[in-house]
Amino acid sequence: MPIMTSFGYFLSCEEFGPRELVAHARLAEEAGFDRLWISDHFHPWNDAQGQSSFVWSVIGALSEAVSLPVTTAVTCPTVRIHPAIIAQAAATAAVQLDGRFVLGVGSGEALNEHILGDPWPSVGVRLEMLEEAVELIRLLHRGEQMSFHGAHYEVQDARIYTLPPEPVPIYVSGFGPQATELAARIGDGFCTMEPDADLVRAYREAGGGKRPVQGGMKVCWAETEEAGIDTAHRMWANQGLPGQLAQTLPRPQDFEAASSLVPREAMAELIACGPDPERHAGAARAFVDAGFDEVYVQQVGGDHAEFFRMWAADVLPALR
Repeated sequence: MPIMTSFGYFLSCEEFGPRELVAHARLAEEAGFDRLWISDHFHPWNDAQGQSSFVWSVIGALSEAVSLPVTTAVTCPTVRIHPAIIAQAAATAAVQLDGRFVLGVGSGEALNEHILGDPWPSVGVRLEMLEEAVELIRLLHRGEQMSFHGAHYEVQDARIYTLPPEPVPIYVSGFGPQATELAARIGDGFCTMEPDADLVRAYREAGGGKRPVQGGMKVCWAETEEAGIDTAHRMWANQGLPGQLAQTLPRPQDFEAASSLVPREAMAELIACGPDPERHAGAARAFVDAGFDEVYVQQVGGDHAEFFRMWAADVLPALR
Protein backbone atom coordinates (compact mmCIF):
# COMPACT_ATOMS: atom_id res chain seq x y z
CA MET A 1 0.00 0.00 0.00
CA PRO A 2 1.21 3.55 -0.67
CA ILE A 3 2.21 5.70 2.30
CA MET A 4 -0.58 8.09 3.37
CA THR A 5 1.51 11.17 4.06
CA SER A 6 0.18 13.83 6.42
CA PHE A 7 1.16 17.49 6.13
CA GLY A 8 2.07 19.79 8.99
CA TYR A 9 3.21 23.35 9.50
CA PHE A 10 6.71 24.15 10.80
CA LEU A 11 6.75 26.97 13.39
CA SER A 12 10.08 28.81 13.40
CA CYS A 13 11.12 30.09 16.85
CA GLU A 14 14.16 31.67 15.16
CA GLU A 15 12.07 33.95 12.98
CA PHE A 16 8.90 34.78 14.93
CA GLY A 17 7.97 35.78 18.46
CA PRO A 18 5.64 33.72 20.66
CA ARG A 19 2.42 35.57 19.81
CA GLU A 20 3.13 35.29 16.08
CA LEU A 21 3.87 31.58 16.43
CA VAL A 22 0.51 30.98 18.11
CA ALA A 23 -1.23 33.02 15.41
CA HIS A 24 0.49 30.96 12.70
CA ALA A 25 -0.57 27.76 14.43
CA ARG A 26 -4.20 28.90 14.38
CA LEU A 27 -3.91 29.77 10.68
CA ALA A 28 -2.37 26.35 10.01
CA GLU A 29 -5.25 24.56 11.69
CA GLU A 30 -7.81 26.65 9.81
CA ALA A 31 -5.99 25.93 6.52
CA GLY A 32 -6.25 22.17 7.04
CA PHE A 33 -2.75 21.23 8.17
CA ASP A 34 -2.67 18.04 10.22
CA ARG A 35 0.02 18.77 12.81
CA LEU A 36 2.81 21.14 13.92
CA TRP A 37 6.59 21.10 14.17
CA ILE A 38 8.30 23.73 16.33
CA SER A 39 12.01 24.50 16.48
CA ASP A 40 13.96 24.67 19.76
CA HIS A 41 16.82 27.18 19.66
CA PHE A 42 18.61 29.57 22.00
CA HIS A 43 19.88 31.69 19.08
CA PRO A 44 18.54 32.31 15.59
CA TRP A 45 20.87 31.28 12.78
CA ASN A 46 21.44 34.95 11.94
CA ASP A 47 20.30 38.36 13.09
CA ALA A 48 17.98 38.81 10.10
CA GLN A 49 15.77 36.05 11.53
CA GLY A 50 15.80 37.98 14.78
CA GLN A 51 13.90 35.87 17.35
CA SER A 52 14.52 33.09 19.86
CA SER A 53 11.41 32.12 21.81
CA PHE A 54 11.65 29.58 24.65
CA VAL A 55 9.89 26.65 23.07
CA TRP A 56 8.33 25.19 26.22
CA SER A 57 6.45 28.42 26.96
CA VAL A 58 5.17 28.53 23.38
CA ILE A 59 4.03 24.89 23.55
CA GLY A 60 1.96 25.73 26.63
CA ALA A 61 0.23 28.49 24.66
CA LEU A 62 -0.29 26.19 21.66
CA SER A 63 -2.04 23.64 23.85
CA GLU A 64 -4.78 26.20 24.56
CA ALA A 65 -4.90 27.70 21.06
CA VAL A 66 -5.12 24.69 18.71
CA SER A 67 -5.97 20.99 18.73
CA LEU A 68 -3.10 19.87 16.47
CA PRO A 69 -0.34 17.45 17.56
CA VAL A 70 3.04 19.09 18.23
CA THR A 71 6.60 17.77 17.76
CA THR A 72 9.77 19.62 18.79
CA ALA A 73 12.08 19.75 15.79
CA VAL A 74 14.35 19.28 17.49
CA THR A 75 15.32 19.57 21.15
CA CYS A 76 18.93 18.97 22.18
CA PRO A 77 18.72 17.29 25.62
CA THR A 78 22.46 17.00 26.23
CA VAL A 79 24.37 20.25 26.93
CA ARG A 80 22.37 23.46 27.34
CA ILE A 81 19.58 21.77 29.33
CA HIS A 82 20.03 18.61 31.42
CA PRO A 83 17.95 15.65 30.16
CA ALA A 84 16.15 15.38 33.51
CA ILE A 85 14.72 18.88 32.96
CA ILE A 86 13.79 18.01 29.37
CA ALA A 87 12.02 14.91 30.72
CA GLN A 88 9.92 17.08 33.03
CA ALA A 89 9.19 19.64 30.29
CA ALA A 90 8.16 16.96 27.80
CA ALA A 91 5.91 15.23 30.31
CA THR A 92 4.15 18.52 31.10
CA ALA A 93 3.77 19.31 27.38
CA ALA A 94 2.19 15.89 26.79
CA VAL A 95 -0.30 16.52 29.61
CA GLN A 96 -1.14 19.99 28.27
CA LEU A 97 -1.63 18.61 24.75
CA ASP A 98 -3.64 15.61 25.98
CA GLY A 99 -1.13 13.14 24.56
CA ARG A 100 -0.67 14.94 21.23
CA PHE A 101 3.02 15.64 21.85
CA VAL A 102 6.19 14.08 20.42
CA LEU A 103 9.62 14.92 21.81
CA GLY A 104 11.92 15.26 18.81
CA VAL A 105 15.56 15.16 19.88
CA GLY A 106 18.94 15.58 18.22
CA SER A 107 22.62 16.03 18.98
CA GLY A 108 22.37 19.81 18.59
CA GLU A 109 24.47 22.65 17.25
CA ALA A 110 27.24 24.65 18.87
CA LEU A 111 25.17 27.75 18.01
CA ASN A 112 22.82 26.94 20.90
CA GLU A 113 24.79 24.61 23.13
CA HIS A 114 28.01 26.59 23.71
CA ILE A 115 26.34 29.36 25.69
CA LEU A 116 27.20 28.06 29.19
CA GLY A 117 30.87 27.59 28.32
CA ASP A 118 30.72 23.83 27.86
CA PRO A 119 33.11 22.31 25.32
CA TRP A 120 31.54 21.19 22.05
CA PRO A 121 32.22 17.44 21.72
CA SER A 122 32.98 15.42 18.61
CA VAL A 123 30.11 13.83 16.67
CA GLY A 124 30.68 10.43 18.24
CA VAL A 125 30.61 11.81 21.78
CA ARG A 126 27.52 13.92 21.04
CA LEU A 127 25.65 10.85 19.83
CA GLU A 128 26.78 8.89 22.87
CA MET A 129 25.45 11.70 25.08
CA LEU A 130 22.17 11.73 23.15
CA GLU A 131 21.68 7.99 23.61
CA GLU A 132 22.26 8.27 27.36
CA ALA A 133 19.95 11.29 27.57
CA VAL A 134 17.12 9.41 25.85
CA GLU A 135 17.62 6.47 28.22
CA LEU A 136 17.41 8.80 31.22
CA ILE A 137 14.31 10.60 29.91
CA ARG A 138 12.51 7.29 29.41
CA LEU A 139 13.42 6.10 32.90
CA LEU A 140 12.09 9.31 34.43
CA HIS A 141 8.88 9.02 32.43
CA ARG A 142 8.07 5.83 34.34
CA GLY A 143 7.12 8.07 37.25
CA GLU A 144 9.19 6.27 39.86
CA GLN A 145 11.78 7.80 42.19
CA MET A 146 15.15 6.98 40.71
CA SER A 147 18.85 7.69 40.69
CA PHE A 148 21.01 7.47 37.58
CA HIS A 149 24.79 7.28 37.34
CA GLY A 150 25.84 7.42 33.70
CA ALA A 151 28.98 8.32 31.80
CA HIS A 152 27.62 11.84 31.14
CA TYR A 153 24.67 12.46 33.47
CA GLU A 154 23.91 12.07 37.15
CA VAL A 155 20.47 12.12 38.75
CA GLN A 156 19.81 11.67 42.47
CA ASP A 157 16.45 10.64 43.95
CA ALA A 158 14.37 12.25 41.21
CA ARG A 159 10.73 11.62 40.37
CA ILE A 160 8.45 13.27 37.81
CA TYR A 161 4.94 13.54 39.22
CA THR A 162 3.08 15.23 36.33
CA LEU A 163 2.94 12.55 33.64
CA PRO A 164 0.64 11.70 30.71
CA PRO A 165 -1.16 8.32 30.75
CA GLU A 166 1.12 6.99 27.98
CA PRO A 167 4.91 7.46 27.63
CA VAL A 168 5.97 10.43 25.52
CA PRO A 169 7.14 9.23 22.07
CA ILE A 170 10.74 10.23 21.34
CA TYR A 171 11.77 10.75 17.71
CA VAL A 172 15.46 11.10 16.88
CA SER A 173 16.93 13.41 14.27
CA GLY A 174 19.60 12.30 11.82
CA PHE A 175 21.42 13.65 8.77
CA GLY A 176 24.20 11.08 8.32
CA PRO A 177 24.73 7.35 8.74
CA GLN A 178 25.78 7.42 12.42
CA ALA A 179 22.81 9.44 13.61
CA THR A 180 20.42 7.53 11.37
CA GLU A 181 21.56 4.21 12.82
CA LEU A 182 21.11 5.61 16.33
CA ALA A 183 17.62 6.86 15.46
CA ALA A 184 16.69 3.41 14.19
CA ARG A 185 18.01 1.79 17.36
CA ILE A 186 16.59 4.05 20.08
CA GLY A 187 13.87 6.24 18.56
CA ASP A 188 10.12 5.86 18.22
CA GLY A 189 10.45 7.74 14.93
CA PHE A 190 12.94 9.62 12.73
CA CYS A 191 13.29 13.31 11.77
CA THR A 192 15.37 14.78 8.97
CA MET A 193 15.43 17.79 6.64
CA GLU A 194 16.14 16.44 3.16
CA PRO A 195 13.87 14.38 0.84
CA ASP A 196 16.52 11.65 0.80
CA ALA A 197 15.05 8.25 -0.08
CA ASP A 198 18.38 6.54 0.65
CA LEU A 199 18.40 7.94 4.19
CA VAL A 200 14.82 6.78 4.77
CA ARG A 201 15.73 3.34 3.45
CA ALA A 202 18.82 3.21 5.66
CA TYR A 203 16.71 4.11 8.70
CA ARG A 204 14.13 1.43 7.98
CA GLU A 205 16.73 -1.25 7.21
CA ALA A 206 18.73 -0.42 10.37
CA GLY A 207 15.73 -1.28 12.54
CA GLY A 208 13.37 1.66 12.08
CA GLY A 209 10.89 -0.57 10.28
CA LYS A 210 7.50 1.08 9.90
CA ARG A 211 8.04 3.72 12.57
CA PRO A 212 7.14 7.28 11.45
CA VAL A 213 9.57 9.35 9.40
CA GLN A 214 9.16 13.14 9.57
CA GLY A 215 10.68 15.64 7.16
CA GLY A 216 10.87 19.42 7.17
CA MET A 217 11.05 21.88 4.27
CA LYS A 218 10.96 25.63 3.70
CA VAL A 219 9.10 27.63 1.08
CA CYS A 220 8.75 31.36 0.51
CA TRP A 221 5.42 32.54 -0.84
CA ALA A 222 5.93 35.96 -2.43
CA GLU A 223 4.26 37.96 -5.18
CA THR A 224 7.04 36.95 -7.58
CA GLU A 225 9.65 34.23 -7.63
CA GLU A 226 12.43 36.84 -7.63
CA ALA A 227 11.04 38.52 -4.51
CA GLY A 228 10.81 35.13 -2.81
CA ILE A 229 14.41 34.30 -3.67
CA ASP A 230 15.54 37.65 -2.26
CA THR A 231 13.72 37.00 1.01
CA ALA A 232 14.95 33.42 1.28
CA HIS A 233 18.54 34.47 0.63
CA ARG A 234 18.42 37.33 3.13
CA MET A 235 16.91 35.25 5.93
CA TRP A 236 17.89 31.60 5.34
CA ALA A 237 21.08 31.52 3.26
CA ASN A 238 22.47 29.33 6.07
CA GLN A 239 20.34 26.58 4.49
CA GLY A 240 23.01 26.36 1.78
CA LEU A 241 26.02 25.84 4.05
CA PRO A 242 27.87 22.57 3.39
CA GLY A 243 29.32 19.88 5.62
CA GLN A 244 29.45 20.26 9.40
CA LEU A 245 29.26 24.07 9.47
CA ALA A 246 25.69 24.08 10.80
CA GLN A 247 26.81 21.97 13.76
CA THR A 248 30.09 23.70 14.55
CA LEU A 249 29.75 27.48 14.02
CA PRO A 250 29.07 29.08 17.42
CA ARG A 251 27.50 32.51 16.77
CA PRO A 252 24.84 34.07 14.53
CA GLN A 253 27.46 36.43 13.11
CA ASP A 254 29.58 33.41 12.12
CA PHE A 255 26.62 32.05 10.17
CA GLU A 256 26.12 35.45 8.55
CA ALA A 257 29.77 35.53 7.48
CA ALA A 258 29.69 31.98 6.10
CA SER A 259 26.33 32.53 4.42
CA SER A 260 27.75 35.45 2.44
CA LEU A 261 29.44 32.75 0.33
CA VAL A 262 26.09 31.16 -0.61
CA PRO A 263 25.01 32.53 -4.02
CA ARG A 264 21.57 34.08 -4.24
CA GLU A 265 20.76 31.79 -7.16
CA ALA A 266 21.33 28.72 -4.96
CA MET A 267 18.23 29.55 -2.94
CA ALA A 268 16.00 28.88 -5.94
CA GLU A 269 17.19 25.25 -5.81
CA LEU A 270 16.93 24.91 -2.03
CA ILE A 271 13.59 26.63 -1.36
CA ALA A 272 10.43 26.82 -3.48
CA CYS A 273 9.91 30.55 -3.96
CA GLY A 274 7.08 32.62 -5.40
CA PRO A 275 3.31 32.26 -5.91
CA ASP A 276 3.16 29.11 -8.08
CA PRO A 277 1.29 26.38 -6.15
CA GLU A 278 2.75 23.63 -8.33
CA ARG A 279 6.27 24.70 -7.36
CA HIS A 280 5.32 24.39 -3.68
CA ALA A 281 3.52 21.09 -4.21
CA GLY A 282 6.48 19.71 -6.13
CA ALA A 283 8.81 20.41 -3.22
CA ALA A 284 6.47 18.52 -0.88
CA ARG A 285 6.04 15.65 -3.34
CA ALA A 286 9.79 15.04 -3.23
CA PHE A 287 9.35 14.04 0.43
CA VAL A 288 6.28 11.93 -0.34
CA ASP A 289 8.14 10.11 -3.12
CA ALA A 290 11.09 9.51 -0.78
CA GLY A 291 8.83 7.63 1.65
CA PHE A 292 8.11 10.18 4.37
CA ASP A 293 5.07 9.72 6.59
CA GLU A 294 4.84 13.34 7.73
CA VAL A 295 5.98 16.48 5.87
CA TYR A 296 6.22 19.89 7.57
CA VAL A 297 6.45 23.15 5.64
CA GLN A 298 7.68 26.54 6.90
CA GLN A 299 6.83 29.86 5.25
CA VAL A 300 9.97 32.02 5.23
CA GLY A 301 9.48 35.73 5.85
CA GLY A 302 6.02 37.33 6.05
CA ASP A 303 2.95 36.97 3.81
CA HIS A 304 1.50 34.19 5.96
CA ALA A 305 -2.10 35.00 5.04
CA GLU A 306 -1.31 34.49 1.34
CA PHE A 307 0.79 31.39 2.04
CA PHE A 308 -1.99 29.70 4.02
CA ARG A 309 -4.63 30.78 1.50
CA MET A 310 -2.72 29.19 -1.38
CA TRP A 311 -1.84 25.99 0.49
CA ALA A 312 -5.44 25.56 1.67
CA ALA A 313 -6.96 26.19 -1.75
CA ASP A 314 -4.42 24.69 -4.13
CA VAL A 315 -1.47 22.85 -2.60
CA LEU A 316 -2.95 20.60 0.09
CA PRO A 317 -5.82 19.39 -2.14
CA ALA A 318 -3.31 18.56 -4.90
CA LEU A 319 -1.08 16.65 -2.51
CA ARG A 320 -3.96 14.68 -1.03
